[in-house]
Amino acid sequence: MADDDTPPPERGSVVVPVESTSTLRTTVTHLIESAAAGEFESIHFVVLASWRRDDPETAARNADAERLLDRVSAWADADLDDAEVEGVEIATAVVGADEYLFGPGDYAREIVTYADDHGIDSVVLDPEYTPVGNTTLLQPLAFELSNTDLVVREAPVSRPTRRERLRKEATGKRFAALFGASFAFYLLLGDPLYWFDWLTGVASAAIVAITLSRVSIDTEPSFPRTPMRVLRGLVYVPVLLFEILKSNLVVARVILDPRLPIDPTLNRVRVLVGSGLPLMTLANSITLTPGTLTVRARDGDLYVQSLIPWARDGLFDGSLERWTRFIYYGREAARLPTPRERDDVAVFQGPDATEELPLARADGGDETDRRHTDTGATRDAPTGSDADETTEVTDE
Repeated sequence: MADDDTPPPERGSVVVPVESTSTLRTTVTHLIESAAAGEFESIHFVVLASWRRDDPETAARNADAERLLDRVSAWADADLDDAEVEGVEIATAVVGADEYLFGPGDYAREIVTYADDHGIDSVVLDPEYTPVGNTTLLQPLAFELSNTDLVVREAPVSRPTRRERLRKEATGKRFAALFGASFAFYLLLGDPLYWFDWLTGVASAAIVAITLSRVSIDTEPSFPRTPMRVLRGLVYVPVLLFEILKSNLVVARVILDPRLPIDPTLNRVRVLVGSGLPLMTLANSITLTPGTLTVRARDGDLYVQSLIPWARDGLFDGSLERWTRFIYYGREAARLPTPRERDDVAVFQGPDATEELPLARADGGDETDRRHTDTGATRDAPTGSDADETTEVTDE
């Protein structure tokens, strides 16, 4: 028989990243049941921001996150009252809004930082958790967290069946938007008056929409925002073509005239366009313009190779950044200061170098800063604390 003087087991704290999912409610219930069983004394629900605080329209996204946290907190309080459990602390927070979170490594780092700051020893994951709003990151996120000191587990709740998932995908706004775009593109390439093209177009568009709707479109389409973005995008097409033509002429003249300077440099531009599709639009627009090549995106910074000073100056003046903000956020956002006006630019090479170049080791180790000069000499600098994963910009 157990001794009555035996102290109760020590209770811990848990952090739970949340997003609006079909299993979020049952995950909250599981956590409260665990707390009632004496496992937790505090539960921290956090939203990992997929936006940066300085980007356009972040106030609305932050408000949505706060509403979600209020709803989760209300569920937890109601479950605690039903179970007649006292002394369990419920805390909520939005974390990670000071920088872009590109992948599971970034999300895991934010969770670990929050856990360290609040003395938390474990994390519970909703099995349907999708922090970036598209492809489920549970498995790689759990893998990243397993390499930390946190105790990681998945909430043992029922998940939707494959039929339920398919029905949800086939009736959602993302499916409808991608199906319509794919079908229209198919008919544009074929013969819209031929009945067989309609039949094969419907089949092809359905396959594309079912398999790629949550990958290609990371937010729910809405009215009138989505149609307005499409219209503004159509306005942008001739602007981009003009920029490409103008850059072609300037670069060709520099190449053909040996008296004109060719000064290749690597530059950094911190952009305010948001993450995901807006960032990809800007990065690829820069690459399409002769004289500049986007080589990497990291924490909202674009690393761009420029061939001539004219191309570098145009990059710093932010014309393409303004147009990207116009497409996704409207005219007011396009009036924000340019990267040069914000002093969000840097040159890494040549006599005009203003900043040391951060080079990440290929083996994923610490990051080392080096100064590149015209003579090719380098100088080792102390390792930085922000040696994080980098994401190459690709056409997706």
